[in-house]
This record gives sequence, structure tokens and C-alpha cells, in this order.
Amino acid sequence: MTESADPATTPPLPARTADWWREAVIYQVYPRSFADADGDGMGDLPGVRSRLPYLRDLGVDAVWLSPFYASPQADAGYDVADYRVVDPMFGDLDDAVALIDEAHRHGLRIIVDLVPNHCSDQHEWFQRALREGPGSRLRERFHFRDGKGEQGQEPPNDWESIFGGPAWTRTKNPDGTPGQWYLHLFAAEQPDFNWDHPAVRDEFASILRFWLDLGVDGFRIDVAHGMVKAEGLPDLGSLEQTKLLGANASPSFDQDGVHEIYRSWHTILKEYDGWRIGVAEAWAPTLARTANYVRPDELHQAFNFQYLATSWQAGALRTVIDETLDAMRDVGAPATWVLSNHDVTRHATRFANPPGLGTQIRTPGDPELGLRRARAASLLMLALPGSAYVYQGEELGLPDVTDLPDEARQDPAYFRAAGQDGFRDGCRVPIPWTVEGPSYGFGTGGSWLPQPATWAGLSVQAQTGQDDSTLEMYRTALAVRRTHPALGAADNLRWLDSPGDVLIFQRTDGDTTFTCTVNLTGAAITLAVPGRLLLASAPVQATAEQAVLPPDTTAWWTTG
Repeated sequence: MTESADPATTPPLPARTADWWREAVIYQVYPRSFADADGDGMGDLPGVRSRLPYLRDLGVDAVWLSPFYASPQADAGYDVADYRVVDPMFGDLDDAVALIDEAHRHGLRIIVDLVPNHCSDQHEWFQRALREGPGSRLRERFHFRDGKGEQGQEPPNDWESIFGGPAWTRTKNPDGTPGQWYLHLFAAEQPDFNWDHPAVRDEFASILRFWLDLGVDGFRIDVAHGMVKAEGLPDLGSLEQTKLLGANASPSFDQDGVHEIYRSWHTILKEYDGWRIGVAEAWAPTLARTANYVRPDELHQAFNFQYLATSWQAGALRTVIDETLDAMRDVGAPATWVLSNHDVTRHATRFANPPGLGTQIRTPGDPELGLRRARAASLLMLALPGSAYVYQGEELGLPDVTDLPDEARQDPAYFRAAGQDGFRDGCRVPIPWTVEGPSYGFGTGGSWLPQPATWAGLSVQAQTGQDDSTLEMYRTALAVRRTHPALGAADNLRWLDSPGDVLIFQRTDGDTTFTCTVNLTGAAITLAVPGRLLLASAPVQATAEQAVLPPDTTAWWTTG
């Protein structure tokens, strides 16, 4: 009963027009795990470039690339040593330019990661600050402080690192004696910039223009809520482990001063044609606080981490959807929806486990249940007003790899006993392209993290042309989303009455109505048929009047 879109008749991607981001589907590429062109076991930019036709045919609008800058890789590239240089493991600047240009020829936009909260401890500024010692003007560009205690032996305050342990590391003076401490909200290899210093602001304005001049369409801003710290760096007064997404205000996160920075960046983005955008990775305590980042003179999108963290429960999902639309409506910004990324357990595994375990889970749970719910959740997400993000491999139904051997793990959080719950390597395992080969088509030289043998059956090759596969479901869903007049950016969602753990909403454009029905129960339900069936995450039996929706299933319908 599922009607599939014909790729041969799907309209081409839209032109580079105003407000394109308001309804865009943006695909996250984690470069080291997407495709390896040179066979060294590590993904690279030429590998990404070789797979652009796949992304075009999948039906996404833009590609977000995680960092590929020069880096010692202490935190998988989020420790940047030079923001204008491509790390040799990924290629060179010519490869980046070729990727941007070819993506545009395919109708795809390119968004690059920007890491402004911190850099690598190998960054030229930081190395000079260490060499020159206390009193160096370079130290003013970071947060160097004398320690507490008679000998300065205690950290300047009680802040904890996101990765565990104190957020401060003590240096040695040039003569070898114990020196000042420096702040790092993440790993010790990632010193935080002092954004009160004009040189830091000038440098990043220059970095923005460098990449905009090369043609990028926007920036995803890492730790966008962390750049400005409370004046005086006051103690937290709590020994609770610092978290990216917390319910309480923090002197290290979501300070009002960040918004002055983004207003200045908005001005820079407007200097360029093609409607370039900024996307905030802002782990704010409420959706209302998140909305501050996307006011009309600031950034264009902000990740919806409250939605990502919501369990597979009807009431919780309806609440966060309503709160999201209300918050974004107040500032005239599009809602965003995301289920997975490179920092959290894939939703196929999260939904395979009981609710309430958080976004980083060590156990595989029930894989069949997880995949069924993941497919249903994906169709729910893609039916909502605004913009959606797809993390590489979720269109294949990939689960997290929860049984990686200890010796294979590389996430710095894993090596800090008081760090984040779980580990992030499980969602970063290179994706499978073919049924056979040393790394299922990822590259000729194996993969930097081991892939499960079961992934052959989840590969792009295995799923292509299989009507019931997750990949073909995504292809069809994205084609319908692009062509159906009631979908996309329009703020036109209306809830309908529904039983218990069932969600039903409609979106209408003129005489055409789109209906989304979501069964979040563990049993089949019977509903009145709301129109012609477009697509479902599991087989739906329907007569002219009634439809039987299987457990954990989403179905799309249309009239008009």
C-alpha cells in the first residue's frame, strides 16, 4: 500500500534562493567515517567528493562537514591547530575547494564546522603564550589564571571539564617551575579562547571570510553557547559533573554576551550572496533560551537538542514539538529536528532500550524494536515544519556499535573515568557501502574503527532497490517532502484527537492536506483512513474506511 516516488521524475534541487535553510534537509558527514579515497583506513575529502552523487540522489539539500582542519586529533579534529589549513589525513585545501565546487554543481550546499570556543594546545597563539610565560600578551587571548592556595597549587575555580576532571590544567614556566593554570571546558588539549579579547574576535571574523570566499554556504558553530564566560569566572559551588545540556544556568555556558558575537557574524554573512547561514550548536537549558540564538539579526538555525533527547513516548514528543514551534515562532526562525549526530548514541539503539537512559547508551537493547522505532521516528521528524538533519548512516538504519573492544576506542571521554556517560566511538564507525570488500566499500585499506560483520546487509548496495529497506524509505520520504505542497517550512501543523500513545497531525496547503499518523504503542491500532497512503515505516493494511497501523509505525497520507 506504499506509493513510492520515481527518482527519474523528482524535480531538481532548488536554486540558491533566499530562506532555503527554512525547510532544508541537511546531511551530516563525519569525514573520517564516510568514505576513504586513498586507502589509509581514514575517510577524507576526496572520498566525500566521490559520494556526492549518492547524497544528491538521496534527496538532501545540504551537507554539513565535521572538522577537517589541521589538528593533532586529540578530540577527532575539534582541537584545531590552524583554521585555514586542511589536515593531511583529509587532503589539502585544493581538495576542499574541489568538494565545494562539485557539491554546488550537484545542487548541494556545503556547511563547514567552525570551532570558536577552543583551539588545540598546538595552536600558534597558545604555544607562544606558553613559551613567553606569565605576562605574555598572548595569554590574554586565553583564560590563564594564577592558582589558589599559598603556592597556587589549586585550580582557580571549581569548574569541571565536560570530559571529566577539573576544567583547568597547570602549566610550567619557561624555567621549569610550576606556573599558571589555563581553562579548558573540554580536553586539556583544547584551551578555551577569551572572547573578551578583540584579537580573538578579529581572527574569527577573518576565518569566516576565508571560507566564505572559497564558497561555503554556512557554518555549524561548535559549542555556540560556550564562548563567553561569566565575569570573574565564579565558582559553581557544586561538585556535579558539568553537562552540555543541563536544566540550570551555568557561568560557563549560555551567557548573554554570546549574542553580540553572533550579531557581528550575521553582518559578515550578509556581505555574501547566496544566502549563507550560521547554525548554532547551542545546548541551552530551555527552548526559549535556544531561540535567542536565532533572532532575526543573529544566526539562522539552532539544533533542537531537547527534541533529540526526548524518549519514544507520545506525550513527551507532542510537548517538545509544541514548545519548539512556539519558541521559534516567537523569533521568526525555523524549527530544526534531529535524531542523531556524532556525539550521541544512534537513535536506532537509543529506541531499542528503555526510556530514561539518556543520549549515550552502552547496551544494544532489542535491535528489531530499535530499527522499527527508528524508521517511525524518522518519518515523524521529516513530516514536521522546518528543517531536518540526517546523520550519516541513519538512512541505512545503522545501530550504534556497542561492543567495540577497549583497545579500539579513541574517544577522549572514554579515557576519563568521570567523563561523559558512555562513549562516542560507537556512532562514528565507518559506514558500509558494499556487501563485500575489506571495509564494505568504505576504502581499500580497512577502517579506523572495526565494522560489525552484520553491516554487509545494511550497506547501500544491499538496500538499494529493496522496496522495504530503510534506505529506500528515506529516498521516498525526501522526494515526497520536496514535492508535497503542505510540507516544508510552512508553520501549519494542527493536532487531531487521537487515542492514548498515538499522534495524529495535519498540515494543509489550499485544497491539499497531509496527515501523519504515528502509533507509539506496542500493539496494532485501527484508525479511520485519512486519505491516500503515501508512505509508511511498516506495512499498513487499509480498506476504503479503515487502516491497521502496526506497532511503532508512522504513516503519511494525503488528500486533494
